[in-house]
Amino acid sequence: MQEKGFGDGVKASFPTALGYVSIGIACGVVGASSGLSPLEMGLMSLIVYGGSAQFVMCAMLLAQAPVFSIVLTVFLVNLRHFLMCLHAATIFKGRPLLQNIAIGSLITDESYGVLLGEYAHNKHITAAWMHGNNLTGYLTWIFAVFFSAVIGRYVPNPEIFGLDFALIAMFVAIFAAQLEVILMSEPLKKILTVLLAVTLTYLVLAVLISESLAVLLSTLAGCTVGVFLDEH
Repeated sequence: MQEKGFGDGVKASFPTALGYVSIGIACGVVGASSGLSPLEMGLMSLIVYGGSAQFVMCAMLLAQAPVFSIVLTVFLVNLRHFLMCLHAATIFKGRPLLQNIAIGSLITDESYGVLLGEYAHNKHITAAWMHGNNLTGYLTWIFAVFFSAVIGRYVPNPEIFGLDFALIAMFVAIFAAQLEVILMSEPLKKILTVLLAVTLTYLVLAVLISESLAVLLSTLAGCTVGVFLDEH
C-alpha cells in the first residue's frame, strides 16, 4: 500500500474542518459579546486552541474571575488531551521526539477521531499525514474565530442560528463513526461494558466534583475496564 502524505491528511480532515467553521463562528461571536477584541480571540485560538476551553475562558473573563481560576479550569478542561496524545504516541512510535511533540501540540478531539478512523484501516500512518490532518483544523479554527469575532458585535445572540449546538453535533457524528469502526473488530458485549463503566462513573462523580474532572476520571475508568477486558 502506498504511504499517504500531507495532502492525504488534509483531505481526510476536510469534513471536520467544515465543522470547525460553525463552532469557530460561535466561539468568535461569544468572545465578541464577552468584550474581547478580534486580536485577543485570534491569539487565544493560536495559543490555547481548544473549543470548549475557549468558551469557558470567555465566560470566566466576562465574570472577571481570577487568573489562577481561569488557568486551572482550562487545564482541567483540556486534560483529556493527555490521554489522546498518549495513544497517538503509540501509533507514531519510533518517530523523532520533535515530531511527536508537534503532533501532540495540535491534536484535538476531532483530529484524533480522524486518526482513529484511518488507523482502523491503515496501521502504517505517516507523521506527514497527521500533520496535514492537524494543521488543516488548526488554521481553519484560527481564521473562523478571528473573522467571526470581527462581525460578532453585530450578532447579539448566537443561539438564534443554532450555533450553540454545533459542538455537540460534531462530537455525536465522530462518536457514531468511531463506534461503527469498533463494532467491526470488538464484541458488542465488551463495548457496552466499557460504555456502562464510563456512564456510571460520570454520573457518580458529577455529583461530587466538577464536570470537567468527572469527564476525565470517567474516561480513565473506561480505559481501565477496556484494558482489563483485553487481558482476560
